[in-house]
Amino acid sequence: MAGLTLVALPTLLVAGALCLITFLAGGGLNPGTRTPVEIALTLTCGVGIAAAILLAPAERPAYGIWSIALLLALAALSAVSVIWSVEPDGSWQDAGRLFAYAALFAFAALWARAAPARWPIRGCERSECPPNRSAILGGVLLAAAVVCGYALLTKVFPDAIGVEQSAGHVYARLQAPYGYWNATGLAAALGAVGCLWLGARRCGHALWNALAYPAMGLLLVTLLLAYSRGALVAFAIGVTLWLCLVPLRLRGATVLGVGALGAAVVVAWDFSQHALTTEDVPLAERVSAGHQLGVLLAAMLVLLMLAGVAIGFLTSERPLSPRARRRAGAALLALPVIAVIALLGALTVSHRGLFGSVSHTVSTLTNPNAPLPHNGPGRLTALGSVRARYWNEALEIFGHHPLLGAGAEGYETARLRYRTAIVDVGQAHGFIVQTLADLGMMGLLAVLALLWSWLAAAGRATHPFNRRWTSWRELRGGAQPGWRALPATDPARRYGAERVGLLTLVCLLATFGIHSFVDWTWYVPGVACAALLCAGWVVGRGPLAETGAPRSWAPALREVGPIRGGVAAAVVVGALLAAWAQWQPQRSADAAGEALTLVVAGRPAAALAAAHTAVSRDPLSAKALLTLAAIQEGTGQSTAAGATYAHAVHLQPANYRTWQALGEHDLHDGQPHAALQALRAAVYLNPEAVAPQAQIADNAELLSIQDAYLQALRDTGSGGGTAAQ
Repeated sequence: MAGLTLVALPTLLVAGALCLITFLAGGGLNPGTRTPVEIALTLTCGVGIAAAILLAPAERPAYGIWSIALLLALAALSAVSVIWSVEPDGSWQDAGRLFAYAALFAFAALWARAAPARWPIRGCERSECPPNRSAILGGVLLAAAVVCGYALLTKVFPDAIGVEQSAGHVYARLQAPYGYWNATGLAAALGAVGCLWLGARRCGHALWNALAYPAMGLLLVTLLLAYSRGALVAFAIGVTLWLCLVPLRLRGATVLGVGALGAAVVVAWDFSQHALTTEDVPLAERVSAGHQLGVLLAAMLVLLMLAGVAIGFLTSERPLSPRARRRAGAALLALPVIAVIALLGALTVSHRGLFGSVSHTVSTLTNPNAPLPHNGPGRLTALGSVRARYWNEALEIFGHHPLLGAGAEGYETARLRYRTAIVDVGQAHGFIVQTLADLGMMGLLAVLALLWSWLAAAGRATHPFNRRWTSWRELRGGAQPGWRALPATDPARRYGAERVGLLTLVCLLATFGIHSFVDWTWYVPGVACAALLCAGWVVGRGPLAETGAPRSWAPALREVGPIRGGVAAAVVVGALLAAWAQWQPQRSADAAGEALTLVVAGRPAAALAAAHTAVSRDPLSAKALLTLAAIQEGTGQSTAAGATYAHAVHLQPANYRTWQALGEHDLHDGQPHAALQALRAAVYLNPEAVAPQAQIADNAELLSIQDAYLQALRDTGSGGGTAAQ
């Protein structure tokens, strides 16, 4: 029992950490819950990186250093962008998030070097199964199952666990615990790809492997009930890639097919229930239908578990012959081809024809004015989306700031000048277009360099399709660059347990990358940290031949010299400084909130002091400055308030909120012409800016200024653009 606990402990630690991040940070949009997670990640990973530096064997190369450096460079670029950003406080917070992500990535990469042979699969005695790094993959799969299980429980027990609603609006789509349905769907997709590995592997206890069947059913139900088209497409691509890369296709396809069969029954019943698929259904109806769903889910899990045990027993007692396996594998690979041919045939005989159907699909997907599909099961087959609108806005921002962009996290503010509909959105729903809008061509080049370095390093351990890139050493020796097939006698061609696991991690990361291309789940800490942990481990693993025997860490500690000790100490100090920088924006927001509370409590002096504290903690924050100015104005310090408003405008001249606040102050202060200039700037930056709510009924001159301002709003909203002149 002690041995089992020791082997399972790393997996449980990984799963527990990912679940903690998910349930604490949620969707990552609330700084109050996100900031503590970022600080904890930075400090914990900083200490872990220092330990890995001290404990890693000196004879093993440090793989993945280029990828770590490039991710840190991307974070540094985000931090430097406060100089030109339209939202410098947002850029600083984005840099803090990226530094936390980089710390986790580096932690995984360096520990792959420090402990390459420490997590074997219990019960595997066969020589073809070398030590397997199953803790990362198993932890991600377990965390996904827990998260998706919780999401389904919110639908089964909506009155006890949580009502899925936003601003009083009850949704039918699964969105817990992230508060965002597409993140829930992505978590299910990542876990489902991991289930292919769990059910197909040749090592491990049969009962543990059989758990892949009920887990697959649970995750597929979650994926479909989240109604996430992007997650569904990403999952399909990830599964296809796994079937192409891993030679355990029949085992994986069996897990997928049996799990999908069980999930199909549950999903078909759910889609037929009005109380579970319609928004704003009374709670009593949802409770009754939810309990029935719970019974059906429990029955599905039991049946799939029994099916998994039975399949495992039958395949071990009566395995297929090599010839039968080859035929079944060929048939399996032929299925996608047959499906594509059938689809093309159906489109050809449709009323639009093949090319007309393709043209219609492309036109619908790229139409920025396409209607948003309803949040019901029908959206899974709908083509319309508002992403084209967000992408067009991001590309317009990039067109005006091609080199450096509008600054990290600047899209939300910069897009207001270009938007064509009054829709509040914080992200461009696409990692590439968001990068172009925020960091311009410099950011895109950094991302592409990071991707290339990661692919090169990942190929060193996984050798997809039994091929490898020409190494730097070979290039320096005069070899031609290329992607060559491995020799038939190369031991790296053997699909051992670890190589299968690493290839599964690559497929999981491909699933995350495809989804991030069409959504903003990179900002959701739960799913992003799972992907970064996997990416770091793959990039830092190095050639599998360099595993070596497990060794004690005591000799490594005795070998520590002043250089390694100094680097480890510098990492810890850097982590402390980064954590302090991550904390300041939240400390500033807390002080600003305290200042407003003190105003309500009738303590103006204390409120003023708290507002000054908020500004000192985060001098880049427009919110802190506007809070201070409002309190100064309320306490009769009109001149000081005007200076603070002007400073906010000087700090963020591309933010319409600072101009609007200054204009409203000037109206109150009896400076109508200055107010008109400020309000014109606000309208230019955001044509839908809200008219000032000033008490000017007794001032004819101010009334005329407000009339001019409202007319400018109307002209701009109708396309006249007079406010921008």
